[in-house]
Amino acid sequence: MDVSKLMFREGLMAGERILVTGGGTGLGREMAEAFLKLGATVYICGRRQGKLDETAEELTKLHGGKIVGHACDIRDPDAIHAMVDSIWADGGALTGVVNNAAGNFISRTEDLSVNGFNAIADIVMRGTFYVTLDIGKRLIAEKKRASFLSILTTWVWSGSAFVVPSAMSKTAINAMTQSLAAEWGRYGLRFNAIAPGLFPTKGMSARLNPAGSGGNSNNAMNPLGRAGEMHELANLAVFLMGPGAEYVNGQTIAIDGAGYQATGGTFYPMLHSLGDAEWEQMRSLIKSTNAKDKAERTVG
Repeated sequence: MDVSKLMFREGLMAGERILVTGGGTGLGREMAEAFLKLGATVYICGRRQGKLDETAEELTKLHGGKIVGHACDIRDPDAIHAMVDSIWADGGALTGVVNNAAGNFISRTEDLSVNGFNAIADIVMRGTFYVTLDIGKRLIAEKKRASFLSILTTWVWSGSAFVVPSAMSKTAINAMTQSLAAEWGRYGLRFNAIAPGLFPTKGMSARLNPAGSGGNSNNAMNPLGRAGEMHELANLAVFLMGPGAEYVNGQTIAIDGAGYQATGGTFYPMLHSLGDAEWEQMRSLIKSTNAKDKAERTVG
């Protein structure tokens, strides 16, 4: 990310303590970098300690400050509890949480297994709720204020063919955002969400556009004729998490160049006409990516 394009003054987030789930790579890393650059203490978690350590080292060299990686599988409530214990012991309560960890892959729904569905739902829906509940209960007990931000998609308003587990799970988190904004606002806890359009990352491309033909990869379909740039997402995340936006609560904000308004922002236009052979090719490529990631978690 080009941090020179961050809109905010140096030191804006000094004193903030923010956890970014899935913060070692992709969009999570970009947001973590912005928070760190602006003075926050940042914690990142994911399933690969080696990748988290690498990210923390790289970002510290660039910006100084403090960023700490915690290996944690957010599908496991006990693992979350232990991680949050460690964070609290390292300086006290968090002031912000970014629920960014996710999983997704394209598939015809008739080809899905129960395990395939749960692979997404356990991370996106259940994992996000587990993190929010564990941290929220602590903050309420300690009478601390904080901001929660979840990274969703525009599918929460429309659904999307070929990514049904993700569309269902992220819609559930959109409902959680609105529900807890109302229920827990009295405790000084705010809940908002961002629905990004296409912000290309390596992980996204490997599972949502494995053969180079799927997803929303055609920039010509977007009214602005391009994908999003990382600093644009980071600026919105900082606005929602930093000081000065305390009255913004219960909102899901799209950042997609009006792609949702123009095309629905779904996978249907690009994938509905594919045949069995093309789907089999993409399944094979996705399985290869998953196997590589699993091997890295084993050694990391």
